[in-house]
Amino acid sequence: MSYSQLLTPEEKLAEGMKALGIEDVVVLCGSMRFADQMAEVAIEESVVGALVLKPDCNMKIAHRLWADPVEADALKIRLDDQHRQKIRLAHRVIVVGDYVGDSTRAEIAYARELGKPVWFTHPEVDPDGEVA
Repeated sequence: MSYSQLLTPEEKLAEGMKALGIEDVVVLCGSMRFADQMAEVAIEESVVGALVLKPDCNMKIAHRLWADPVEADALKIRLDDQHRQKIRLAHRVIVVGDYVGDSTRAEIAYARELGKPVWFTHPEVDPDGEVA
């Protein structure tokens, strides 16, 4: 058995990212009502060298891809799964906005479960009152 077979998927990912020179991946979480603030945080993080992952489909705004309610429900599930994938890839998480709903609360819990540091643009909304 080789050494690489003893590594967890997370350890393999970390080694791969290090080998590729990827040192800081941040994922933005929060309600899409804060899309403009997310864009600003993404710019700030990009300028300091982070690779930024964020939600890009604002389902609160009408669009042909989620106009059908049945398709929209299925898409929401897929997008939530994609966002959890982004959280798994990230080194850290930034929660944007002064409100945390159920989806964002679940993302925060998931990130913390994975041991990711979670920062807040508005620390008072941290559901657990933790500081990263």
